Amino acid sequence: MRSTSPRKIFYAVTALAVLTACAPDDEKPAVQSSAIMTASASPAGNYLAGRQAQKNRDFGNASRFLGKALEKTPDNTLLLRNTFLARLADGDITEAVPMAREIVKRQNSAPIAKLILLVDAVERNDLPGAGPILANFPERGFSGFLKPLLTSWVMVGATDGSDPIEALSPLKNQSGLRVLYELHAALLSDAVGRPEEAEKHYKFAAKNVRRSTLRVVQGYGQHLERAGKTEQARLLYETYLKENPDSVVLSPAMERLDKGEKPALLVSGPAEGIAEALFNIAGTMTRQNSAQDALIFGQLALHLRPDFDLARMLVAGILESMNRNEDAIAAYREIDSQSPFHWSARLRVAGNLEALDRDDDAIALLQILTREDATRPEPLVSLGDLLRSNKRFAESVAAYDRAIDLLSDLDKRHWTILYSRGISLERSKQWERAERDFKRALELNPDQPYVLNYLGYSWVDQGINLGPAREMIERAVKLRPNDGYIVDSLGWVLYRLKDFEGAVEHLERAVELRPNDPTINDHLGDAYWRVGRYTEARFQWQRALALKPEADQISAIEDKLQRGLAASGSSEQDS
Repeated sequence: MRSTSPRKIFYAVTALAVLTACAPDDEKPAVQSSAIMTASASPAGNYLAGRQAQKNRDFGNASRFLGKALEKTPDNTLLLRNTFLARLADGDITEAVPMAREIVKRQNSAPIAKLILLVDAVERNDLPGAGPILANFPERGFSGFLKPLLTSWVMVGATDGSDPIEALSPLKNQSGLRVLYELHAALLSDAVGRPEEAEKHYKFAAKNVRRSTLRVVQGYGQHLERAGKTEQARLLYETYLKENPDSVVLSPAMERLDKGEKPALLVSGPAEGIAEALFNIAGTMTRQNSAQDALIFGQLALHLRPDFDLARMLVAGILESMNRNEDAIAAYREIDSQSPFHWSARLRVAGNLEALDRDDDAIALLQILTREDATRPEPLVSLGDLLRSNKRFAESVAAYDRAIDLLSDLDKRHWTILYSRGISLERSKQWERAERDFKRALELNPDQPYVLNYLGYSWVDQGINLGPAREMIERAVKLRPNDGYIVDSLGWVLYRLKDFEGAVEHLERAVELRPNDPTINDHLGDAYWRVGRYTEARFQWQRALALKPEADQISAIEDKLQRGLAASGSSEQDS
């Protein structure tokens, strides 16, 4: 069976791709509810509503309901902690500060509460007040890793001659933290006026990552610009753009180089430095599937540095991964129109509007983006995807055509555009063009199972090229053995080749994998009939009807139910 997966192609710039962080795959967040929740007069009712909201990652309502319950039972430490964490995740750091003080009174070893008190002190520029908090910071576990980062940046504002780079040194030899150490050592060196040391640390950080890291590139590039090494800076930026050709983040840097302007420091003081550290940690937590913790650290970074758009993109992306689409949209829309992230943010808004079934709004926004910058293919690709999902295939083809025209050279990553356009062409009865797109996609990515399956199944459906189709689909099954659509395709090509016993084996497996797909159940019914299992065949056809197949399939299935496969006049070509 043809599957249109992956539905959303990965060509469009996404927030998490920019951050080299990925959404947690193994967490299963509840679907965002649009219900309006109201406070209960009962503490127990508010508590239960708050805990349910917290489970649903609805941190705004969780904070509100748990806060109501806490008002009635202020001595409940567990409730205090849950309310505190909900407020942090919702970005309400100011309201969380007094709660942090109370938690520390009750439990002196509470590291997150102490972190909030430190962030509050730094945000108020009370660096002397930050010292005692750091002195009592836990030394073990995660806090032991965090403490050197915080201490080093607090020292930037000190006047006692202490060395912030030395304070950072415990991270230098910790496994997996060397690049983080070098980045912050470089930023600290720049901030305290030691540019020669800064360049050494930047060089080490840049050379010891497999792929250019945005913050290293930005920090090092701006350092080189200030030093007058503009050609080195340009080469650094161009290398990053070759690796990330869809990125628009470095546009201001390239414009600055052309104008001969000197940039400010990427990080200039304690608040910005600690915000940077919290952002780095949030990105790491995102990759480690600790979404709520990552959200809290991202919110703290924004509290210290409200103009930190990269952190805002991260926060919005985490909310998106939690299915908190309305909250994600709100976060993306806070990014200023002059920010280099504004373009990417609006692309993500469109994606979230689609997730909320607001397809018309998403289409309108994407059309605006295509008019604003007619040179960028990303909104056209997203528009093509969205039109295709709404079965507006001819319009979808037109959008993909425009996007492909903007791409001078197609490379391996562009297989998705050809695949997506091929689907729209096939659905709009333009098979010759569709076939060319599928073949070209396989030239770019020969082992792409979705393309192998779609082209192979299309041939089977037309009764042509059955031998090559079988080979393609067998390759796809080896690559995706648990994809019900692809396993169905193998069963169906065997059916067309009149290997009915073999077809039954694979179609039964496909139904196990995709029990609620009407076409797969219909196929299994046909195969059962061909091997003489008539009762089971009728059962599968009845199930296929109950699963609401496409309108053009209904009459054929009803006819088979009444008269059987051979008697109905149905052939393999029509099933």
